[in-house]
Amino acid sequence: MTLTNPMKNRIFILVIFMLVLACKSSHDNSSYDGKSGATIWVNTLHYPQEKHLKNIKQITFGGDNAEAYWSFDSSKLVFQANNKVWGLECDQIFVMDASKPLDSLEIPQLISTGTGRTTCSYFLPGNETIVYSSTHLASKDCPEVPNKEDYGNKYIWPVYKGYDIFVADTKGNQLEQLTFGDGYDAEPTVSPNGDRIVFTSTRTGDLELFTMNIDGSDVRQVTNELGYDGGAFFSPDGTKLIFRSSRPKTEEEIKEYKDLLAEGLVQPTNMELYVCNVDGSDLTKITDLGNANWAPFFHPSGKKVIFSSNHASKRSFNLFMINLDGSGLEQITYDTVFDAFPMFSPDGKKIVFSSNRNNNGTRDTNLFVADWVD
Repeated sequence: MTLTNPMKNRIFILVIFMLVLACKSSHDNSSYDGKSGATIWVNTLHYPQEKHLKNIKQITFGGDNAEAYWSFDSSKLVFQANNKVWGLECDQIFVMDASKPLDSLEIPQLISTGTGRTTCSYFLPGNETIVYSSTHLASKDCPEVPNKEDYGNKYIWPVYKGYDIFVADTKGNQLEQLTFGDGYDAEPTVSPNGDRIVFTSTRTGDLELFTMNIDGSDVRQVTNELGYDGGAFFSPDGTKLIFRSSRPKTEEEIKEYKDLLAEGLVQPTNMELYVCNVDGSDLTKITDLGNANWAPFFHPSGKKVIFSSNHASKRSFNLFMINLDGSGLEQITYDTVFDAFPMFSPDGKKIVFSSNRNNNGTRDTNLFVADWVD
């Protein structure tokens, strides 16, 4: 609304794959399958330590499925996917019934155009229209992925300047374009009040947060410090924003950040979480954990935040929860590979997240829905 991001954070998965290939899981239900050339054979659906999750159900089966977000009535999910079986070359936006798992060969309703690359979709009020980001006007082809070897094999993520923000209905009819600038406009999410959209843009020369009305008017800048600010979500009452940020401090860090951004790239391997009022005031850093802390979302109470992090183990990302004052850190999931993109349903009863669990040794990232237990 992730790195993320772009599938703003799917490259994180690739990093994990390279790391876990060299190790064997100590979990009784997981073992490395050297013949498959995959990662770790993770056939666990629910780990016993996951006390906040109940009745976990896998709802997609195959391909890369991530960034699933609920409709306002908690009945549908909009998400992005890249699945060769569906004839896709890069990420596109789909919608599905949250209570009905997809068949492995079932193609859900396409929301985006099917061209270019898409990311970060979200329901608008009324549950019949969706805001999302896409590069399809810049080119119908998938944008080129940068070669990591050209950057010392560092983990980098492209910030495609062809991204703009669009509105479509749940049948895939394209209705409106909301941004028109020459640069990156993406990662939109919508206030629970239904009146504002928060998004990330390079329109000022840096990756900053902005808000606008749901018709694209009244654009207001939220953040203004050097660094990548993104993946923002509103609090349940619509008064605050939670987001991830990489804030370079040293001369070397600043130079590297600016040089990469000039090429349309970022290196979001060190990110912490910040919270602020919707106008940018009262900005507070709430994590100082190291490594990558991202994909935050407010707990229904508005007093806590759930997020994905690899601070405890570089070999895996799991979900954690923390109070807004930075206290009370608690681990929520215990996967051996990757859990991210958590979102509570608007009624507070369920949570959806993306995971590599239960993947039969493949590289598939699927969506999972569970009842939430406080």
